[in-house]
Amino acid sequence: MPERSVTIASSVGLHARPASLFSQAAGKTGAKVTLTSAAGKSVNAASILGVLSLGIGHGEEVVVATEGDNAEAALDELVALLATDLDKD
Repeated sequence: MPERSVTIASSVGLHARPASLFSQAAGKTGAKVTLTSAAGKSVNAASILGVLSLGIGHGEEVVVATEGDNAEAALDELVALLATDLDKD
């Protein structure tokens, strides 16, 4: 299961819009995606409620792990998404 650490770039962290965009992207990958906070709590990244429950703020580091046929490609896509400020239009 590949995994990678990434720092959250969105100015409000993973709340509302950024969390929604990320969880939707995770669900579309077809891979099993897990998001783990710095505190060590892990959730299914395709669940917006799970992502919101982590309370991840701007500049915090998280770990994204993927499992499945396209795990590496999914990981690349999701890490790039989190490294982008999703609050900008």
